[in-house]
Amino acid sequence: MLDSKLVRFIIIALIFLLAGVSTGLFLTTRRLDEARRPYAAEEPEPETEEGARTTSGRTDESRRTAIVEAAERVGPATVSISVVQRRVVRQTPMSGDEFFERFFRGAFPERQYEQRYQSFGSGVVIDPDGYILTNDHVVRGSSEIRVSLTDGREFEARFLGGDPRFDLAVLKIDGDSLPVAPLGNSDDLLIGEWCVAIGNPFGYLLNDPSPSVSAGVVSAVHRDIVSETETGAVYKDMIQTDAAINPGNSGGPLVNSRGEVIGISSFIFTSSGGSQGMGFAIPINVAKLIINEMIEYGSVRDVWVGIRVQDITPVLSQRMDLPTSAGVFASYVEADSPADRAGIRAGDVVIGVNGEAVENIRQARRAIFGARVGDIITLNVLRAGERRDFDVKLEEVPR
Repeated sequence: MLDSKLVRFIIIALIFLLAGVSTGLFLTTRRLDEARRPYAAEEPEPETEEGARTTSGRTDESRRTAIVEAAERVGPATVSISVVQRRVVRQTPMSGDEFFERFFRGAFPERQYEQRYQSFGSGVVIDPDGYILTNDHVVRGSSEIRVSLTDGREFEARFLGGDPRFDLAVLKIDGDSLPVAPLGNSDDLLIGEWCVAIGNPFGYLLNDPSPSVSAGVVSAVHRDIVSETETGAVYKDMIQTDAAINPGNSGGPLVNSRGEVIGISSFIFTSSGGSQGMGFAIPINVAKLIINEMIEYGSVRDVWVGIRVQDITPVLSQRMDLPTSAGVFASYVEADSPADRAGIRAGDVVIGVNGEAVENIRQARRAIFGARVGDIITLNVLRAGERRDFDVKLEEVPR
């Protein structure tokens, strides 16, 4: 018989052996479960009341930036504009041949026909009654204008008025429940602040009324640019932005981070035809001044002051013994003009407008830019070394 000590040893060894096998089986089963887990169907993340996806039970609010909210606020009020224009084309059988056109002009019968072509732009609804603000160059000379809203509705639009010098126009559509964009203040812009250009670039290719959004900053303000086209438009106090503006964006809103319209996108400087970070928008405060003029009169009435001025040069200052070299010299005042009736006289030096100092003709023109018929401006004048203020009521230029 086996010794009792040996039996106890064998029993204890068997117990440890069985325990080790059980532990190994448990760990192996656990590893298999862990290996299978990545292939198991993942449970959907919980959703908030608004349906927004959450991470670890928290709503991902970092995606809802000021730019997103600005686009959501103004986007529905941004419209696509489709314009049909007609022009008369005159051709001869030799049109396009420089030699025959030069030496045989008039020798061949001329054929005349009407050409119909389509162009596109953008606009923004500024009033619940259906008034839409856009660029004049988008709709000037059109025979048909159609406006598409982001909700898919389309309207025939009427051209109420516009002015190529300001490159602004107002359209009217008849609809209900129209989304309206809030108008901001373009006088307090900060260089470097965020802005968003909204419009329908290349709409003729995309065939989609939903606007696109491009973000950038206000690069500069008070840019004065003279148009090289035959319209003779003079763009004053323009907003410069690096937000991408492309063909079809013209007339669309430039929006600040609060979701307010601060400008109307108008044109770009480019060598390629596309955006190169030099876009320009008409300040919304300029548009506010002339919207009613365009609606009521069809264009912006020219204001009449009745003063002929010139910059003060060293020669002029010495010859006229002027007390200052800053300001503009009133060389002539028209009889019975607003300036004449206000008391302005030839020889006066205008040093300010409404308390804003002016040093040359360019600044003087900017100071009264946007003033309308019936407005009263105060001219700050030096006469015989004494400062005097004269209130001038602006009138329409006599015809």
